[in-house]
Parts: sequence; structure tokens; C-alpha cells
Amino acid sequence: MIYLNKIMLFAQLKEEVGKGAIEIEASGKTVGELRKFLEKETPLGNLDGIMIAVNEEFVKDDWIIEEKDDIALIPPVSGG
Repeated sequence: MIYLNKIMLFAQLKEEVGKGAIEIEASGKTVGELRKFLEKETPLGNLDGIMIAVNEEFVKDDWIIEEKDDIALIPPVSGG
């Protein structure tokens, strides 16, 4: 059985895709591999500067995604 990880999208990322989440098979990929896949295969485009959280913890690109991990893409926050 293939498990699809849910990737939550926030702010302008949500607007670019037209929905608040997408589902893809990400288990076994590193966060860096996921980032490259999303840049190439989705309308998100360049994800430089986008923080990626797994299970509510910001992670680096070498983090390995497991089944049932919750993933979130969070754009930079501006304001004062």
C-alpha cells in the first residue's frame, strides 16, 4: 500500500496551488528531495527561503521523511 503524506500549505503557497494541502508519496525521501520534487512537479515554483516543518518541527534538507509524517511549507513572515 502506498502512503500519501499530506503537505500543508500556508499564505501565498496556498494561493498559488488553490488549496491548503496537497498529498504526495514522500516517505523515504529527504526534505531536500521533496523540495526539488515540489519545485519541478507542482505550481509552487522556487522554494528558496521556504521553511519546511515535519511534525511541527523545522528540519533541514537532510531529514528523512517517514510514513504518517505531517509536513508543512511555511513562507517567510514579514511585518513588524
